[in-house]
This record gives sequence, structure tokens and C-alpha cells, in this order.
Amino acid sequence: MSDAAQPTAAEVRAAAEAVKTALDRHLAPVERRSGEDDPAVYEAFNELAVAAEAYDELLYDRHDEVTPFEIPGAEDALPPYTGPEEPNALSVLIRRDYAVVEPQRLLAHAQRIEAADDEEGSDASDTVHGALGVLFGEFEPDEIASRHKEFGLEEGDSTLWVTASDEPAEPGEWLAAPFEQVDPARVVCRFDVSAVFDEDLDDDLDDGLEAGQVRIPDEDEDLEPLDADR
Repeated sequence: MSDAAQPTAAEVRAAAEAVKTALDRHLAPVERRSGEDDPAVYEAFNELAVAAEAYDELLYDRHDEVTPFEIPGAEDALPPYTGPEEPNALSVLIRRDYAVVEPQRLLAHAQRIEAADDEEGSDASDTVHGALGVLFGEFEPDEIASRHKEFGLEEGDSTLWVTASDEPAEPGEWLAAPFEQVDPARVVCRFDVSAVFDEDLDDDLDDGLEAGQVRIPDEDEDLEPLDADR
């Protein structure tokens, strides 16, 4: 960063004061919270996160220094649940990412599927995107998830959200844009799987947590389900 673009010492000091103010504004609703999902606490947390991030950036730009704090990104956190206490309907939203690491294995499987279905003259399995269409047309997503290595795929991140609604959607109502109208405040529960969680565990082990010990997670921490193959 050029000297002309660097923040002034006064701007860094003002950002530090903003963090102090945000700390006080966060503590006050925490002390008088009305429940586990108090919206005032959630709002104050977000304000503190924004102030801390701004200060950290200015401190680094001006003094090449960082803070020792790591605040979860406010934009990644779910807001307090505001959906119905007794939902009449629910939606399950799933995203699973894969990398195609062995395209020849994928193509071979797709070609065997086509041969077994007696689809003479079909060339859908001759390309990777065509083979993926054949594969996902033949198997349920859960079966592909359990057999991904067999199909030449490698798992990436995945997430599952369960959202509550008052009434079931009309047939075909959301098919054109299935994920655009998700209200985070109606998410009943969420389960994430990512290699990031493995890296966090490795860091804990490096910091003195011996193998075999059990780490008690924070209340809001996302946990990766156990994988029997590991």
C-alpha cells in the first residue's frame, strides 16, 4: 500500500475507540438477555464484529500489526429463529461439492450404465458433463455421496439446511429458482461438513490437545459428522 493510501493515526485511534464502544454495547444486552436467541445480543455481536474487523484492517495498513482476536464472520452466522413453533411444512436444502479427479473412471461407469440400459447410439457418456448426467440420472444423490470414490469423484464441502414454513409450497412453485427465497431466520437446524474443521482439530492437537482426548465444542460450533472411512 502506498503512503498516500495509508490510514492516518487518527483514523486508527478512532477505530480503536469504536471497538471499545461496541464492546460496551455488546455487554449490556448480554447481561440482560431475554433468552438464548435474543435478537439484541445478535445485533450487538454483529456490530462488534464489524468494528473489530475495521480496526484490524486499519491497524495492519498503518502499523503492519494485527490483533489477537478472531471473531466469526457475522455474515456467516444464522440469525435467531423466528419461524413457527410447530411448523406445518419443512424444506431440506442440500449442497454437496465434488471434484472430478478421475474422469476416465467416471466415463467408464456412465458407459456401463448406458450399455445396461440398451441405449444404442447414445453418446451422452462420451463427455464428462454427459457422463455426470447419466450418473445422477441413474443413482440417488445419497448413493453417489456414499460411492463417490468409485465414480472418480472427490468430496468437497457440503451443507444441509432444514427450514420451516407455515404451509407446503404449491407444486412447481419454486422449481425455477429453488434456493433464492431461503429465509435464514426460518432455519431450524444446519449441518456443515468441511475440511476446514479437520484443520481446526489439527491446530488444537498442535496446541497441546493429546490424541485420544475429547474436545468439548462451543455451543454454536458446526460439527463434522463422523466418517466411518476415516
